[in-house]
Order: sequence, then structure tokens, then C-alpha cells
Amino acid sequence: MWLIVGLGNPGDKYKNNRHNIGFMAVDSIADKYGFPSFKSKFQGMLAEGKIEGERVLLLKPSTYMNESGCSVGEVVRFYKISSENIIVIYDELDLPPCKLRVKKGGGTGGHNGIKSIDTHLSDKNYWKVRLGVGRPEDKSRVSAYVLSDFSKEDKKNVEILLDEVARYIDLMTKGDDALFMNRISEALR
Repeated sequence: MWLIVGLGNPGDKYKNNRHNIGFMAVDSIADKYGFPSFKSKFQGMLAEGKIEGERVLLLKPSTYMNESGCSVGEVVRFYKISSENIIVIYDELDLPPCKLRVKKGGGTGGHNGIKSIDTHLSDKNYWKVRLGVGRPEDKSRVSAYVLSDFSKEDKKNVEILLDEVARYIDLMTKGDDALFMNRISEALR
């Protein structure tokens, strides 16, 4: 079984914010593979389905970003999911909009959602799919920036990125992270 987590903040107020690109990605995956509706469970919104024959749970924590680990930890313990079968998708300030990077394990990069997950998991060797949202020029505006919506020019490219993540996510569940990154990079050229 795989767990794919999208990070974001709950509520319509944050729905289209840069910080919610993880939620957006999980919604795209659910749509692409015909997952049933999300249900409120484990302090999050959870849907179960299949991706190319693999049993997959999709999770959007209902806690705010800083407490995402509470929900993730509950799901991991209940379903006894190995860290190698966890994929967390989230926003990355240090990548330009619509670029992505995949990494297994590693540090938090200062991301509060990842910090929270790390405190709730004993094994931190899970997959991280970082989706670029860019960074404001003024460092003091980071919080306002991630809690604002994508610009009109970025929005169209973000939709393409999310479609491609959904289209190729099965490569991640097959253990081919390099091909996943390559296919998406090629599609966004």
C-alpha cells in the first residue's frame, strides 16, 4: 500500500494559495484515477483507490500546515505503511514556479509541514516531491507570498504541472523517480 500526502491548509480561504499546491496535486491524482470522494478520517481528508493496480491512500491533512504530521502519523500507524511507500507533495520556495524535484529522505528545508511530519514518523526516509512556487524578492514577504494565490501567468502552467504529476505518479509507485522527474520536465518545456 502507498500513501500519497498533499500538504496545504484546510478551508476555502486557502484553496488556491501557493502553499496548497500539495492539496491541488492530490486532487488531480484523485480525478485522474477516479478515486471515490474524500472522507474525513485521521484528522484529514482520505480517499482510497488504485493506481495501475497498486492500492493507494490519498491524504490531505485537515490540520493546518504546521501540524500536518499529526494526521500523517495516524494514517501511517493505523495502516502500518513503510516510509519507502510514503510520498509527500508540497510547495518549494527555492524552485521556480512549475519546476519539481524528487528526493528520498533528507532534511526539512525549513518547511513547517515537513518538520511536523518528521516529528511524527520514526523513519524519515520517505519520498518528497517538491513543486516550485518561486520566492518573493523581499524575504519579509514569504508568509504573505505562500498564502496568496498564483498569478494569472503562473496559474496556467501550474495546471499543466498538476496534470503531469497526476499523469506520471504511477512511476513513483513503481520506484522510478528519475523517469517521473524527466517525463514531467519534458512536458513542461
